[in-house]
Amino acid sequence: MAIGQSSGIEKKSLAGAAVNELRIVKLGADDDHVIQAAANSDQLIGIAQHTASSAEDEVRVMMTGISRLKLGGTVTRGDYLTSDANGQGLAAAPTAGVNNTIIGMAMQSGVSGDIIACLLMPSRIQG
Repeated sequence: MAIGQSSGIEKKSLAGAAVNELRIVKLGADDDHVIQAAANSDQLIGIAQHTASSAEDEVRVMMTGISRLKLGGTVTRGDYLTSDANGQGLAAAPTAGVNNTIIGMAMQSGVSGDIIACLLMPSRIQG
C-alpha cells in the first residue's frame, strides 16, 4: 500500500516567480513571497501543492505533514531530502563539516521523475 498525503499546515503565499507543482520552495524576497528552491543551502520551508505560472500567482505551500514530492534523483526510504537546482528532491549527502538544509525524510524509495511521500521536517544536517 502506498503512503498517502496527510496535510498539516498549509500556507497561502505569492510566488516570486513561476513555481512548479510538488517542488520544494524557499523564502522569497519578502514576507509574502516564496520561490522555487535551487540548492541544498537554501532556506527550505515547504512543498508547493500546485503550479504558480508566474510571479504574483497564489500558491499553497504545505509546511507540515506528509506531502508528495517530485524527485530529481534516486532516494531510498529514510533518506533525508534536500533540493536540487530545480526544486526537486534529492538525498542529502553533505561532506564532512558541511551543512545541508533538508525539507524532510523520504517515506518511499524512488528515482528521478518519481513522485513520493515526504515527511516534512525542515531542518539542517551536517556531514
